[in-house]
Amino acid sequence: MKVMVGGTFDPLHAGHKKLLSRSFELAGPDGEVIIGLTTDEFAGAKVHPVHPYQERLANITTFIRKRGYTAEWKVEPLSDRYGSALDADFDILVVSEETFPVAVEINELRRQRGRRKVDLHEISCVLAEDGRRISSTRVYRGEIDRYGRLIR
Repeated sequence: MKVMVGGTFDPLHAGHKKLLSRSFELAGPDGEVIIGLTTDEFAGAKVHPVHPYQERLANITTFIRKRGYTAEWKVEPLSDRYGSALDADFDILVVSEETFPVAVEINELRRQRGRRKVDLHEISCVLAEDGRRISSTRVYRGEIDRYGRLIR
């Protein structure tokens, strides 16, 4: 299977790791995962600071290598909401609950372009120990750490 996933991945927290891990699981050992990583310019629209692209790329690379996935993978710059997902040939798009509406848009735009729809695989958010979802914003605010533990 060829799987696509995208995001800013900063800081790389438990929710991001779940998203990436599931992408590799769906691809299978002989599949391929394409990771769209937001460019510094596109990530600049975030409400919190974002580390430079190369630093975020290094963090993703380290995570994938430590996990020992055998599927092929590559990271490509993501400079808008869709990246190459509108025209690429792939099977599954993995998204979070909050980005699911964008995945639906991608399939509609693919249909309009004469491309086949792709399967959408929605990952539930990972909850912090307070029962609220882990998010980069919460980590940057100092409410929780990357694992969802409350910072006291």
